[in-house]
Amino acid sequence: MENTLLLADDEEGIRKVLGIALADYGYDVRAAESGLEALRLFRETRPAIVLTDIKMPGMDGIELLQRIKAERPETEVIMFTGHGDMDLAILSLKHEATDFVTKPINDEVLEIALKRAGERIEMRRQLRDYTEKLERLVEEKARRLIEAERMAAVGETVAELAHTIKNIANALKGGIFVLGKGVELDEKEYLHQGWRMVSENVEKIKNLSLEMLNFGKYTALALQPGDVNAPAADVVRLMAAQAQKHNVELTAELGENLDPVALDAEAIHCCLLNLVSNAIDACRDCEEPAGGHRVAVRTRPATGGGVEIEVSDTGCGMDADVRQRLFQGIFSTKAAAGTGIGLMMTKRIVDQHQGRIGVESRKGEGTTFTIRLPGIPNGHAEPRRLPSPAGKT
Repeated sequence: MENTLLLADDEEGIRKVLGIALADYGYDVRAAESGLEALRLFRETRPAIVLTDIKMPGMDGIELLQRIKAERPETEVIMFTGHGDMDLAILSLKHEATDFVTKPINDEVLEIALKRAGERIEMRRQLRDYTEKLERLVEEKARRLIEAERMAAVGETVAELAHTIKNIANALKGGIFVLGKGVELDEKEYLHQGWRMVSENVEKIKNLSLEMLNFGKYTALALQPGDVNAPAADVVRLMAAQAQKHNVELTAELGENLDPVALDAEAIHCCLLNLVSNAIDACRDCEEPAGGHRVAVRTRPATGGGVEIEVSDTGCGMDADVRQRLFQGIFSTKAAAGTGIGLMMTKRIVDQHQGRIGVESRKGEGTTFTIRLPGIPNGHAEPRRLPSPAGKT
C-alpha cells in the first residue's frame, strides 16, 4: 500500500521518535526492531517505502535491502547510516537503495529523501497508467482494424456473390428467350437448347443456395481430437455412385496409425465432399484417358507432424492463371454448374484448423489438392471452439 511505511531500527528511541514524525507526514508506520522482523512485516504489509538502519544485529540493513529488492524491486528503500559508515551507504546505493540519511537524522533531510521516494513511486504509477492506456489503445485500434478488414471482406464477398447471381440471371433470361423463340417458331432444336440452358442455371441456383447455407454454417468450428480417415472414408462411400455414373474410378488410400489432429469432423467432411465432387466433374468434362478417369483420396503422415489429405484426379487440369485465382474470392472452374463458394468455404475451414491447402495441376493431365492439418502436441488436446477468421480467406 502506498501510504504504508516500514521502519526498521534496533534502537527503540529512534523507532518511537521517527514513528511519530512519520505519522505526522501521513504514513501508516509499521516498526521492526530487527532485520528478520522487518522482512516478516514487509511480506505481510507490502509497504511502498522502507526505512532501515544499516547496522542491526542478525540480518543487517544491506541484507534486508537485497532481500526486499529480490522480492519486490519497485519498493523504495532509504538507508540510515552513521558518519563512519559511508562505504556501507555507497554499497547500499549499488544495491538500488533509493537514498541514505546519516545519523543523527535531520527532519528536513529525511523529508527530502521521502519526497524523492514519493516522486519515484508516482512516476512509476504514471508510467504504469500510461502503458495500460497505450495497451488498451493498441487493442482498440487492432480490434477496429480487424473489424474494418472483416467488413471489407464481407463487402467484397457480397459484391462477388452479386456478380455471380447476376450472371445466372442473365443466363436464365437467355434460356427463356431461346425457349420463347422455339415456341414462336415451333423449332424443337430451340426448345431443347432453351430448356437445357434453363435447367443448367436452375441447377446452378440450387447449388448456390446450398453452398451459401454451408458457408454460413461453418463460421465457428468445434475442434476435438480425431482421425481424418473417418470423414475421408465416408466421403468416398457417399460419392461412389456419382463417380460410377460418370465412369470415374473412385478409390481411397488411407494411411494407418496417423497422428490425431484437432478437427471438426463435419467441416472436414464438407471440404472433402466438395473436393471429390469437383474432381469427378473435372473428369466428366474432359476426354477420357487410355486407362479411364480416376479420382483418389489419400491420407498420410505429414513431414514434421500432423497429417495430409490428398484428393487427385485425371481430369482436365488447370493452367497457372486459374490456379492462382482458385482461392481468391468466388471463382469457379466449372462452366455449367459451379459457383466458386465451395472452394472459398474449403479454404476458410482449413484455415480455421490452422492448416494449409495447396493445389498442383497441369492442363490436360489432372489436379491434386492437398490439405495439411497440424498434429496435436503430446497426442491429446482439450476440445475448443474457434471463431471464424476476421478476414476473408
